[in-house]
Amino acid sequence: MMGAVRAWFEALSQREQRTVLLGSAAAVIVLLFGTLLPFERHVNGAQQRVATKQADLAWLESMRPQIAQLQGTAPIASHESMVVLVDRIARETGVARQLAGSQPSGDGSLSVHLEQVPFDALAGWAGALVQRYGVHISSASVEGSTAAGLVNATFVLRDH
Repeated sequence: MMGAVRAWFEALSQREQRTVLLGSAAAVIVLLFGTLLPFERHVNGAQQRVATKQADLAWLESMRPQIAQLQGTAPIASHESMVVLVDRIARETGVARQLAGSQPSGDGSLSVHLEQVPFDALAGWAGALVQRYGVHISSASVEGSTAAGLVNATFVLRDH
C-alpha cells in the first residue's frame, strides 16, 4: 500500500507534490491542535478545581477549633414546626430570598432547596439550625453556580 501511495506521489508534478505536502502538514497541525488544546483546557480546569477544593479544606481546617467549641453547647428546644423554624432562621441569617422551596416528607424530615445563596451565609444558616436548635442534617447536596461564591443547595433536615 505504501508503494502505491509513493508511486502516486512521484507521478505528480513538482507543484502538485508541494501542494500535497503543505496540505498534509496543515492537516497534521490542525489535528494536533484539535486534540491538544481541549486536553490542555481540561487539565487546567482540573487543576483549578483541585486548588479550590484545597482552599476549601484549609478553611474548614481553620474552623475546626470553633466547631469543636460549639459542639459542647446544648441546643435550644424549639416548639415551632420545622418549616417555621427553617424560615425564621433563614430570615435571621439573610438567606430567606434564596429559599426556593421546602417539602415535608412522611418520615418527619424536611427537604429544603436554596438557589444562588452565598456559601458563607448558607454555612451560617445550617450552623444555626444545627448548633442552636439541634436540627440534624440527614443529607446535603451543594453545587457551585456560575457566579463566584454562590451555590445551589438541597438539605434534608430532621428534627432533634
